[in-house]
Parts: sequence; C-alpha cells; structure tokens
Amino acid sequence: MFDRYEAGEQAILVHINFSHESDREDLHELEMLVSSAGVNSLAVVQGSRQTPHAKFFVGTGKAEEIAEIVKIHNADVVIFNHQLSPSQERNLERVCQCRVLDRTSLILDIFAQRARTHEGKLQVELAQLKHISTRLIRGWTHLERQKGGIGLRGPGETQLETDRRLLKARLKTIMKRLEKVALVREQGRRARSRNDVPTVSLVGYTNAGKSSLFNRITNADVYAADQLFATLDPTLRKVELQDAGAVILADTVGFIRHLPHDLVAAFKATLTETREADLQLHVVDAADPRIVGNMKEVQSVLKEIEANHVPQLLVYNKIDLLADTEPMIERDDNGAPIRVWLSAQTGAGVELLFQAMTELLSKKVLAATLCIPANLGKLRGSLFTLNSVQQESYDEQGNWLIDVRMPMVDWEKLKKEHRHNLDDLIVQA
Repeated sequence: MFDRYEAGEQAILVHINFSHESDREDLHELEMLVSSAGVNSLAVVQGSRQTPHAKFFVGTGKAEEIAEIVKIHNADVVIFNHQLSPSQERNLERVCQCRVLDRTSLILDIFAQRARTHEGKLQVELAQLKHISTRLIRGWTHLERQKGGIGLRGPGETQLETDRRLLKARLKTIMKRLEKVALVREQGRRARSRNDVPTVSLVGYTNAGKSSLFNRITNADVYAADQLFATLDPTLRKVELQDAGAVILADTVGFIRHLPHDLVAAFKATLTETREADLQLHVVDAADPRIVGNMKEVQSVLKEIEANHVPQLLVYNKIDLLADTEPMIERDDNGAPIRVWLSAQTGAGVELLFQAMTELLSKKVLAATLCIPANLGKLRGSLFTLNSVQQESYDEQGNWLIDVRMPMVDWEKLKKEHRHNLDDLIVQA
C-alpha cells in the first residue's frame, strides 16, 4: 500500500463533468479543499462523461493520461473531486503508481487536521475508520495468508482478518467514549432547558463566515480563516439580549456538497445543538455566486440530521464585498424578521441582527412600574442584577417606584425566588 499523503505534498487534481446534475461537483471548491489540506496542486485534469467508468471511474484512456501527468510532475498523490469505490481507487493506484484519494477521504483528512477537542478527535476517527473499513480488501501487499513451518498452513488467520478484528475493536471503544461525551452534553442541554435559556445555533455552508460572526457577537476568539472547515469543534457562548435575556449561541461545523455520510453520523452528537436549538441563524455568503446551491445543500444536511423543523433566520453575510448593499432587515407579511443583511468583518448591521433575534426570541416582555416597599430591598437588587431597571424614583411613603422592562421568563423566576406575589407590586403596566 502507498503511504498516506501528508500536508505539503504535490498533487494532481482530477475533475470530471457529468451530465447528471446530482453527480456534478465544483472545481473551485476542490481547489479550496486541497488548499485547506495544505497540499500543493501541480495540475488539473478535466474531462466529461455520461456515467462513471466501472473500473477506473474516468475510463482507460483518461486513467493513462493521468498516470503520464503524474510521471511528468513527479506527483505524490492524485485527488479526485468525486467519490470513488474501493476497487476504482485500487485500480487507479496500480496505473498511476501513487496514492489516490477521493473527495470523501480528502474531507475526512481535513477534519482530522482541524479537530482540537477530545470529542472532535473521536468523531473524526470514527468517520475515518468506517471509511477505511470498506478499503481493507487487498489494500496492502502484506495481506497474504500468514505462513507456518514446513508443510504447515500457519495459524489460519490472514493479516486482513487481523486488521478487521482490530478495527472493529477500536470502533467499539470510540463508540463507548462518544456515548459518555454525549451524556455530558445532554446534561448541559437539560440544565439550560430547566433555566429557560434559549439556544441559537449558527449553521451554514463552510466558509460563509459563521465563526467571524460568532466572534463579532460574543467577543470570543474562535479560530476564523478564509478556508474550508476552519472550525470543527462546537463552541458555546452566553449572550445577553435586551427583552430576551440570556441566550446561548452555538457555533457548529460548516456543511458542504456531498458531505460524507459517515461524517454526518459521527458528528450527530455535536449537531444535536443545531437540532434542539430554539432558533437557527443560517449564515449565507452573499457574495458567493453559488449562493442558491449552497443554501440547498445546507437545507439538505439539516433535513438529514432532523433539524429542518427549527425556526430559521437567514443572515446574508459579507455585504462589504457587494456594491450598493446596505445593512437591513427583511420581514414577512406579518412583520416578522426573515433576513438580515450584514458584514461580520466590518460589524455593519450586527445591531440589526440583535434586533431580529430579540424579536424572534422574546415570547413576552413585562414593561411596568413597580412600587417596592423598603422591606423588599433584595428584590430591588435582583432587578438591577438583571439589568431590567429603566428608571427609579420614590413616592411620599419612601417606597421605590421602578420602571422595569424584562422578559416574562425572568419575571416568573423572580416570583419563585422571592416567594412573593410580585404582581401586586405593579402599579402601571
């Protein structure tokens, strides 16, 4: 078997145009994937076919052409912008005499490079092992039956069977560890649910600017770069919204065309944040010419992870790259926000996003004047802690007259906390 490629190696890219829409891939996206993986592209081989060739995917003549280009450039790896079967991959490696990767393997390797947390590394390894398990047969030259002594057949277990057994054991171990991590995440979600803290999940096509927007909103330092899959590990931050109270903002992994199913399955625990969110911010690169296709792919993945039922607010990002486009909120016939146009890079329009989120998340707001006697000073302190006091004065009896504005959720919590019928303190609503 050829050694696995490493970042910095020289690659030949192969892109085939198929007549069927579902089989088409984007060459520019492949180049970005390769760049994100740290691989140098030496040449691009293109062609057209009606359907994939059974043996070489590209046909015998094209396979020989690729092999010749590999020889000329002394390339280390050939990367296809398509999904290859295990047999097609092996057949191409024999002809090209170098490592051959398909689109799925490339994406998995990028994920392996970017995973930082323990959970992320486990999820990526799980997806990689599931992918590798289909490529064990005759993948190595040492997989012949083990030899015994003179006239003996040996222990009876081939190297292939040994590899399969070890791989199966490793998969079982990873699954158990991920189950434990999933339990911890579930406990956190339950705690937030008990405290009535809504969750807002950022979703979108990779490189749409989710992490940049996340950093802009939360003042976090999540890694953000102009590359595919810059962020893998989910990050949660608390944000205070006027009239909506505390909100948990979740930054998740970006989606891409034909995202490997093993990868989606492995990241399902992480993507639960998206599935169980109260609101999704679907971040879109407004300057990308493939905007419509990208949005369809995101909706497709959301449907696959059963998260397409969550209310969604479209966020058109990168308007700084568009001419004559101003920050704004678009509304439906009922006046509810459906789109926000902004730039995470410059910060233009971010305040409009806060406004739209507040409108969508604020179930009910209490705006009233409270008459608080001196013996309820603790309640007054709680109102200031919640940042809900608009104005304060005193009446002739020395009671506090406080104008408040807060989510009804916080008001109900105060009533439980102070064990007092606080509604009796309302003098004007």
